[in-house]
Amino acid sequence: MEKRALIAVVLSIAVLYGYSLIFPTPKPTAPVKAVQKQVSSVSTAPVIASSVKAPDLLAPVANLAAKDVTVETDTYTAVFSTAGGALRKIVLKQYKESAVAGSKQETLLTENSPVNYNFATVAPAIGLPIAAVFSVDADTLKVAKGERKSLTFVWTSPQGNQLRKVFTFAGDGYAIDLEQQLSSRSGLSNAVVQLQLKNRADTTAGDSRFEVHGPVTLTDDAVDAPKVKDLLKGAKQYSKNILWTGFGDKYFFSGVLAKEGSIAAVAIANANGYVDTTIISPPLNVAPGGTAVVADKIFIGPKSLDVLKAQGSRLEAVIDLGWFSMLAKPLLHALKFFHGYTHNYGVAIIIITVILKLIFFPLTHKSYKSMKEMQKLQPKMTELREKFKNDRDAMNKAIMELYQTHKVNPMGGCLPMVVQIPVFFALYKALMFSIELRHAPFMLWITDLAGKDPYYVTPIIMGATMFIQQKMTPTNMDPVQAKMMLALPVVFTFMFLNFPSGLVLYWLVNNILTIAQQMYINKSLREAEAK
Repeated sequence: MEKRALIAVVLSIAVLYGYSLIFPTPKPTAPVKAVQKQVSSVSTAPVIASSVKAPDLLAPVANLAAKDVTVETDTYTAVFSTAGGALRKIVLKQYKESAVAGSKQETLLTENSPVNYNFATVAPAIGLPIAAVFSVDADTLKVAKGERKSLTFVWTSPQGNQLRKVFTFAGDGYAIDLEQQLSSRSGLSNAVVQLQLKNRADTTAGDSRFEVHGPVTLTDDAVDAPKVKDLLKGAKQYSKNILWTGFGDKYFFSGVLAKEGSIAAVAIANANGYVDTTIISPPLNVAPGGTAVVADKIFIGPKSLDVLKAQGSRLEAVIDLGWFSMLAKPLLHALKFFHGYTHNYGVAIIIITVILKLIFFPLTHKSYKSMKEMQKLQPKMTELREKFKNDRDAMNKAIMELYQTHKVNPMGGCLPMVVQIPVFFALYKALMFSIELRHAPFMLWITDLAGKDPYYVTPIIMGATMFIQQKMTPTNMDPVQAKMMLALPVVFTFMFLNFPSGLVLYWLVNNILTIAQQMYINKSLREAEAK
């Protein structure tokens, strides 16, 4: 829908301001072994290793039953499992599933099968399978604001090799530090540890949260986000300068950030209804009795620009703000700034719209004046086209002389509008992907600025104001073309019916301000002509 909307806007502007100038009137999942081989070729020496003596190795515990461990912080409730030393589900306390009163808190990464738990570890070098049962040092963990506490999972092989997974939690954030400590009595060469991140490939149809849905990786200084359906053709693999990888929808992201090159390769495949992301460490050499450590950062939380930027590693790039992100980011900050004073994102949108209208008033005034002048010349241009209808070169020359005589720029009505297009698209992206608008009320029946108007009142009023604005806009089109253009408000009304009400509010306020602006300019021009 978003692409269709952008194309419609561009085409509408082009048709509205340029028509008369251009057209005169008359593979299955990739095997993990192959990825491991690729990693070994990337780095033949150990990247993360330590000669520190290994901790006392525990004897393997036979028939250990899996159990859950709950971690409670100010921002989330996470349920880990000793099966895989992995995350079974996480509930974000500050976000709701819907705007309906009494709605449940937002639940992410919830799974029932141990083979699908997230951040489980596979270590082929020591025979650690995907859902092996770990021992754990606590049954529950509560972390208050300002505190940092750890949870340690331990698995020991019959041969005396061991993997410790140490999760460290902060009481007031969304980041979790993870250390995977690989220890061996006899030593290991070129061993790797792999983290698993699983996300369901199918989502609720029509849910606006899943308008964006898929894996995303920052590798080799570029963000790559393959489509879920394209992964059915074959797995994606990355092995160059990976800063982070994960999976996101429109409002939330879960992934792993590298620390000091801790991610050597990533393989992403679509199989069995899941997008399976395998995160592979550099090759590790462990001396006998020593330990190698792989340190990563896990992030599971909102795609809020400030929150993501605070994580480092350019994680804010996970929000796709389009070509004009340099403009969209300041607009997002401005939105939050005005909300800090008004405590209403709808009012903040109105303030931003008014400010943008004031900034572009001189350009709009110039554009409108140029169109009025072109409208006055329309009868003479029609005469010239009729006079030189069999000689196009002579007609073009005569028309250009007419422009020069009356000091009219035929592009004067279009160019000022073109300058505003980047700002429009930047604001469009900022409002479309702002998690701050999610479930944010405006007034009366609009209780969710990220959702559609339930009664379609604002889109209909927006269409009416667009019709009035178009009737007031000077045009040098013939009557047939002008009538065709009057169909645009109808098209836009139907297109905006299911748009987020925050976007409709912006467009509606912009139309009202444009009508007031055109009334003012018309009055000014009439007074100037009277003098």
